[in-house]
Amino acid sequence: MKALIDRILKDGKCYPGGILKVDKFINHQMDPNLMKDIAVEFIRRFASTKVNKILTIEASGIAPAIMMGFLMNLPVVFAKKKKPNTLDNMLATKVTSFTKQRDYDVVISRDYLCPDDHVIFIDDFLAYGNAAKGIIDLCKQSGATLEGMGFIIEKAFQDGGQYLREQGVRVESLAIIESLENCEIKIKNA
Repeated sequence: MKALIDRILKDGKCYPGGILKVDKFINHQMDPNLMKDIAVEFIRRFASTKVNKILTIEASGIAPAIMMGFLMNLPVVFAKKKKPNTLDNMLATKVTSFTKQRDYDVVISRDYLCPDDHVIFIDDFLAYGNAAKGIIDLCKQSGATLEGMGFIIEKAFQDGGQYLREQGVRVESLAIIESLENCEIKIKNA
């Protein structure tokens, strides 16, 4: 997706340890026009997929998932990284955050992820696939069908995409980072 790739190259910042900071337009300050374009591209890529719900995990996946749900007229459910006192009847799994270097108990209500659901998972980054693995676990627990996963940015050098594809998961990534060596952003097909 050219507009996204151009924006990463213009405004993305690289830090040692394989960290790409895109907080100027994706996960702190957001560009709503870019989010709309991202949602439209995900909709195009998943057009032939049977889906009745968009699924994400808080927090940075919420904006593109909401935009996608709005355009498709579908509900959006996000898994929470902290159990609210008001949440009963829940499914839970553990997820390790690459960026924050900590574990989260990720929860979702059984009322919103059910056996009849056909879901697409949307998130900002795919690195080692930890959030994605947690979502796969939650879908298995609920009986929901995971139809595919969409990521704004995939860091191909961190193996999450390879793992998911080897498990038979349909993965759609809008920008694939091949390398961040020497803090130089190298994007596939850029």
